[in-house]
Amino acid sequence: MPTSTQPTLTRSADNPGTVTAGGSWQVQALADDGVIPQLTRELGTLQQDPATRWDLSQVAGLDHIGAQLLWNAWGKARPAQLALAPQHEPIFARIEQAGTLTLPAEEKSQRFGFAALVGVVKIVSDHLLGFIALIGQLMLDLLQFARAPHRGPWKEISASVYQAGYKALGVTALVGTLIGIVLSYLSAQQLHSFGGDIYLVNILGMSIVRELGPLLAAILVAGRSGSSMTAQLGVMRVTEELDAMLVMGLPHGFRLIMPKVIALAIAMPLLVIWTDAVALAGGMLAAKIELGLSPAYFISKLPSAVPIANYWIGLGKGLVFGSLIALVACHFGLRIKPNTESLGEGTTISVVTAITVVILADAVFAIVFSGVGY
Repeated sequence: MPTSTQPTLTRSADNPGTVTAGGSWQVQALADDGVIPQLTRELGTLQQDPATRWDLSQVAGLDHIGAQLLWNAWGKARPAQLALAPQHEPIFARIEQAGTLTLPAEEKSQRFGFAALVGVVKIVSDHLLGFIALIGQLMLDLLQFARAPHRGPWKEISASVYQAGYKALGVTALVGTLIGIVLSYLSAQQLHSFGGDIYLVNILGMSIVRELGPLLAAILVAGRSGSSMTAQLGVMRVTEELDAMLVMGLPHGFRLIMPKVIALAIAMPLLVIWTDAVALAGGMLAAKIELGLSPAYFISKLPSAVPIANYWIGLGKGLVFGSLIALVACHFGLRIKPNTESLGEGTTISVVTAITVVILADAVFAIVFSGVGY
């Protein structure tokens, strides 16, 4: 015999069309062994008759687990004839209001078809238009800053220069020195086999001053400072600081974006000079060990091997690369949604995009200045 706490389903002897539920339809009672399979079988036989009258007024206890069990047996719809206790009505009302849960549709085999291509083009164009709008807003902010420099965000600029420039000296020195040593060592082996030891200065000077120095510094800054800027803006979005700034009348562009762009435009050329110096120092060390070229000879031959135009091209690359890295970081930082998943995804996309943009800009520099500095 079932106890008073067990859920029951009985048909009335006087009225076989009525099903009366009793006992407790709560999770504690339903958790007993064999209760749910038995109720499922009984409900499966009862749900076949749509004219059945359901009487749940005698149910001692009901929670969402028991109510969902009945709801599924009814075909996820309230029966035409249903008697409920007043305290149980809100439970079924909430289940009815929630509706049917639907799983995400499986990806179709045509996911690389025309519709997917249109979606990708739409996303890329949306980012491109947003990036152009960001550049336009930056021009307006720079004009406002030039008109009233005493009201500019000098503290934000100096803080960004310190974070993106000074704190990046260590990692750029380490990587630059190693790149200089490796490049000098590999080049020296090939040059020595052809008797062209003296041309090591030309190879190292041109490759580091014109290409590797600016590009290496930009990639390191994009991974280090660019991700930091994106994460900073993303956290401000999550904590609703960006919304609070707009409420207080503080524009994002003038107080957040412009200082970062100016700071990287200042810090990147200085980092390029630093990276060039340590990379050449590493190259000189390897040249001394591998070929016996003295540092004095290396330094004396460097000005004639590398025309000064290449040095200015490298500094110009640093300025452009720094501005692009800051703009990309701010663009993706402002597009982060107020959740942690979007924060991580936005930071990753920002770094990858910044490095890609830097490489594309370097290719443009190579084409435009192909006849300069040789």
